[in-house]
Amino acid sequence: MNGAILQQVFVVDYVVQSQMCDDCHRVEAKDFWKAVVQVRQKVVHKKTFYYLEQIILKHRLHQNTLRVKEIHDGLDFYYASKQHAQKMVEFLQCTVPCRSKASQRLISHDIHSNTYNYKSTFSVEIVPICKDNVVCLSPKLAQSLGNMGQICVCIRVTSAIHLIDPDTLQIAEVDGNTYWRHPFHSLFHPKQLEEFIVMDVDLVRDRKQGAGAGVRSNKHTLAEVWVQKTSELNTSQQYHCRTHLGHLLNPGDLVQGFDLANCNLNDEFINKMNPHHVPDVVLIKKSYDRTRRQRRRNWKLKELDREKEGQDTDDERQYQDFLEDLEEDEVLRKNVNIYKNANIPVESDTDEEGAPRISLAEMLEDLHISHDATGGEGAEMLTE
Repeated sequence: MNGAILQQVFVVDYVVQSQMCDDCHRVEAKDFWKAVVQVRQKVVHKKTFYYLEQIILKHRLHQNTLRVKEIHDGLDFYYASKQHAQKMVEFLQCTVPCRSKASQRLISHDIHSNTYNYKSTFSVEIVPICKDNVVCLSPKLAQSLGNMGQICVCIRVTSAIHLIDPDTLQIAEVDGNTYWRHPFHSLFHPKQLEEFIVMDVDLVRDRKQGAGAGVRSNKHTLAEVWVQKTSELNTSQQYHCRTHLGHLLNPGDLVQGFDLANCNLNDEFINKMNPHHVPDVVLIKKSYDRTRRQRRRNWKLKELDREKEGQDTDDERQYQDFLEDLEEDEVLRKNVNIYKNANIPVESDTDEEGAPRISLAEMLEDLHISHDATGGEGAEMLTE
């Protein structure tokens, strides 16, 4: 060819086809999971779950979940690996009083390479006690807690159940292991709360403690109170009781409580008690105008992105109860990230009727990313 060069022009088409790795492909399939953590609590209200949701968000335990599904009595967390599920179970055991058990199901196996594919299920049961529950302890448990009274009020549920005796202000903590050895149950349904009006308050000072008594609360004040139901104002029926809310109550205030004198209780421990040791009324918390509190609430919480089977008509009321608990309990909100709501102006920490509010110093600024700080390709970085 005497050094001749042959050339030919032709068109080459390149097709760019994206491809996922096997792990990402399973995640995008949505229904794929290797482990699930089923968290359950056999109660009719969800105060503990609302608190647990905020703890999970604060510690970012939801980042490894494939999806979160809300069902009637709990939450299901799905994971792509068993190790992430075990980490969640260990976190729950350190956060709330609970017990757990694990099981696994064989999906497939290869007899030649001796490999097995399992799906693991972790069942976590939280103790069926929530804040503001009235409980009756067994005599043995009450004695082991410092000879406190059997009728107690649950003031908080964190890693343990915090109880207070409204007759003596004695406090105690019951962890998960102790509860399952000496179980007790709530005496009332939350919807059985009744509204009372305070007729008279007499503070009890310098009450002597019995032998072997435990620690008394310094944040509460013991008082003898005469109350009357708001539904019975046209009668002369009044009730006398002792309460741990002496620092909050004044004559004329409204307070919520449970009526033990006119109810039929079905509990093995309270049925064996001396009737003279059972109070007529147990007061739970002071009552404020809920509509006004909602209107002046200048903060908000974040929520988990989860699937819901069905919206309960009572969910909104229970969520408002949880928000009010955060406002009233400083210890409880230390473990919760509270964000400032820019749509509501900042006012004083307390209103005219004395309803507790969260101070501005306890709120975080919510981060909103409206556009890329670097701008488009080749553009200068935004500095404002």
